[in-house]
Amino acid sequence: MSHTCSKTFSGYPCCHRQWRHSGHCRFVHGYSRSFTVWFRAHQLDQHGFVVDFSALSGLEQRLADQFDHTFLVNADDPLLPDWQRLHARGALDLRVMDNVGMEASAELVWGWANTLLREQEGGRACCWKVEARENEKNAACYEATPTWFRTEVAG
Repeated sequence: MSHTCSKTFSGYPCCHRQWRHSGHCRFVHGYSRSFTVWFRAHQLDQHGFVVDFSALSGLEQRLADQFDHTFLVNADDPLLPDWQRLHARGALDLRVMDNVGMEASAELVWGWANTLLREQEGGRACCWKVEARENEKNAACYEATPTWFRTEVAG
């Protein structure tokens, strides 16, 4: 048995493109991304929380650094040298990612949340799901329990 909770981080306007897509997604377009992060704990902390939301400022800062007013591009985008030149000239704030899609973004944030929680909570709590939302209609999720969390339950 475990307790769960979630926290939504919102208001990260950024743009990207899926250069391999044959449709309109190949063009630069933007969204105000948001992320809902679900947490699980074996037992509540000394305050009765699954996760103390006030201790998530590191995750919130990482989200802002990556997604707030930035241009996301895949590492294999054939226009990457052009985007890098525009970044160097101050025309855009470039972030190069393996995959800029919402599915991959959800997995990326899942990893960040679990790195933070493992350091802060020592295995007591984990992130088991992240929803990455590009607008009110479209979202993608990544869901997994870190092996270190399962191991500590059994141990």
